[in-house]
Amino acid sequence: MQSVLGKARLLLEAFDVDSGALSLTDLSRRSGVAKATTHRLANGLVEWGLLERVGTKYRLGLRLFELGQLVPAQRIIRDAALPYLQELHAATGATVHLAIRDGLDVLYIDKISGHRAVETPSRVAGRLPLYVTATGKAILAFSPPALVEEIVENGLRPITPRSVASAAHLHRQLDSVRQNMLAVEIEEVLLGVASVAVPVFSHSVLVGAVGLSTSTSRMNLDRLTGHLTSAGLGISRTLHSLERSA
Repeated sequence: MQSVLGKARLLLEAFDVDSGALSLTDLSRRSGVAKATTHRLANGLVEWGLLERVGTKYRLGLRLFELGQLVPAQRIIRDAALPYLQELHAATGATVHLAIRDGLDVLYIDKISGHRAVETPSRVAGRLPLYVTATGKAILAFSPPALVEEIVENGLRPITPRSVASAAHLHRQLDSVRQNMLAVEIEEVLLGVASVAVPVFSHSVLVGAVGLSTSTSRMNLDRLTGHLTSAGLGISRTLHSLERSA
């Protein structure tokens, strides 16, 4: 039997980036929680600021945003990286991503994009499979081999016709990342878009990755790599300094 806390979690997870506000009926249907229970729990979540009432509908509350900003792993890495991300975007005009691993996915904790930058399916707090993204490949290449095997066993499901679809291909890609300290993906996430990424370390411990995305027609690997490598090293040095002074 699902606990009250578990049911409350189901209500919160019923929302997605496209849902906006949900009616009580939709909230019950999406969560699988009985309508009467949904009504009672939703009212409690409103009192705590975790949900907000909009007319007869509900949406996620600002208290969730406030709590999310307090997550140490996200806050420390993002604060250390932000100046470098801004410089990267200014120097390249490309969309800049900062990502960490969460389970078998890459989780984006920051993104900088301009009105002339290429559109990408990524968003802050959004996730994509580790094996198809440049940031994910940069993370995977320096993760324990057991993680790679778990991903392979879970199935490599292509997002586009150019997505990596075999274990042998993925292993070759990761070998290249380790050799060059650079991950590259071309149209594996979205046709017409290519990305490059480098891992970010602190005291030789992998903490995430920083990447750039641009259209395939504008991809200048040599130019982007120099800026990206410099940013990755800068973020790693900043994290190292922060830990030493803590």
